[in-house]
Amino acid sequence: MKTRFSSLVTLKKSAMDKSERVVQRANADLNSATIALELSYKSLEEIDAPTRGSISAMIANRTLLHSQREIIENNHQWLEFSKQQVALAKEQLKSDMIEHEKFKYLELEEIKKILKKRKIEEAKNLDEVALMTHARKSHN
Repeated sequence: MKTRFSSLVTLKKSAMDKSERVVQRANADLNSATIALELSYKSLEEIDAPTRGSISAMIANRTLLHSQREIIENNHQWLEFSKQQVALAKEQLKSDMIEHEKFKYLELEEIKKILKKRKIEEAKNLDEVALMTHARKSHN
């Protein structure tokens, strides 16, 4: 049954669905950031420090360690950003769900009013028919 809120309910449902997809993408990004951070820590553990050799090999190893630490720091930042994005997406989803439920409730109340009005009209019509039938029987 169409009411004046039906199109708003559809619109709010669409916004809620979009927010759900954003939350899913944010969670996927968070998972990717977590995996990348774990992998960068494992890569750091796999770098062996030379115990002897040329100075250039030691400098190369130190550069490799420094580079890996920067990758870890970048992955930490990505992880924190991803966590913030998930929190924001969840907050937006919550807001959209509340809006959807609000307009769904208003639509339901409008439908109840329409049905009540129809029921009263139907009762009036039945009363009129009953009166007309009773009047005919009285004349005969």
